[in-house]
Amino acid sequence: MLEAMRAIAERQGLKHMVAPVRPSLKERYPMTDIERYVRWRREDRQLFDPWMRVHERLGARVATPLPKSLQITGSVAEWEGWTQMAFPESGDYVFPEGLAPVRIDRSADRGAYWEPNVWMVHPDLTS
Repeated sequence: MLEAMRAIAERQGLKHMVAPVRPSLKERYPMTDIERYVRWRREDRQLFDPWMRVHERLGARVATPLPKSLQITGSVAEWEGWTQMAFPESGDYVFPEGLAPVRIDRSADRGAYWEPNVWMVHPDLTS
């Protein structure tokens, strides 16, 4: 998939490709800020996150971590259905596959989630 995106960018004569990346292991660390998470490295100095590492191996670099990339809102009942969890009081909750906590406001009957991501730049497509 990523190689196909690069090929399309190259055919269009683009010099750089910017990819919005959803880090694949971030859901295991939802309380860690995306700004810190994207700096994590393994002992071999490669990026910690496997999907980010794929991009890095293709020459990409981490450009900008975005803590508020995609907002998902819904009623408390909707969030309880989506997550198969109960939210008995207002507060922040970690939920399955979430990259950050969801904020539940029972008095407003609202759950709000900001999904983080990271922009990775693939430079020099023409070389």
